[in-house]
Amino acid sequence: MEKKRINHLHLEGLEIEFFLKMRKLGLIGGTSWHSSIEYYSSINQSINDHFGDNTNPPIVLYTLNQSQIHKYQKEDKWEEVAKMLTNAALDLEKAGAEAVMFCANTPHKVYDTVNDSINVPILHIAEATAKSIISNGIKIVCFIGTRFTMEESYIIDKISRNGVEVLVPKKTSTIEELHRIIQEELTFGISKDSSKEYVMSSLDKMISQGAKGVILGCTEFPLMIAKEDLSVPIFNTVKCHSEAAVKFILG
Repeated sequence: MEKKRINHLHLEGLEIEFFLKMRKLGLIGGTSWHSSIEYYSSINQSINDHFGDNTNPPIVLYTLNQSQIHKYQKEDKWEEVAKMLTNAALDLEKAGAEAVMFCANTPHKVYDTVNDSINVPILHIAEATAKSIISNGIKIVCFIGTRFTMEESYIIDKISRNGVEVLVPKKTSTIEELHRIIQEELTFGISKDSSKEYVMSSLDKMISQGAKGVILGCTEFPLMIAKEDLSVPIFNTVKCHSEAAVKFILG
């Protein structure tokens, strides 16, 4: 009985040692909380799978007020968005985070500003996505996201630099409608059949133009679109980003 107890304590000690060796990661979520749940679930499950038990990673989650974020976006006050993200990142630093990540694509518009204001690295969602695309040997993809990520280049350029051509919707009306679906439906956890049909039609047009893969460049789109819905591979930015998080945590 004593020998069994010693062995049990030894195993517990090893589990604690493994946990202490994992690096603490700070997640800045809330944009939206629906997709933040997917991040939290994906990272924890991957760590469980790695250890083959219920070992959980050292994660610190900071939830932003999405209503305030959307207000600043509509008013084009990105400096205020940057302040919110910077304050969140600094709080996570104080909590011991050795790196942070924005759990959404759009906040990366102010990545450089926040990165210059903190002392730990930020795991970039576009870099994680590009690695996944390259590993699959795909050279042409299409991208859908918020109006900011489709009209501006701060996400697309980071992917393109890796030799990947990125197609986006050509019509302004399409960009605006995809943005509306995200802002007025998906961020509230609403997925309408009519909206899904519109998104699918937009993707099919770009696939017919030569896209060999689809980037769901808004972390809410995976709540609506599944890999079974399309004939080409889907690059779920939540999954790609979460995989990068797991690699960081495990070192």
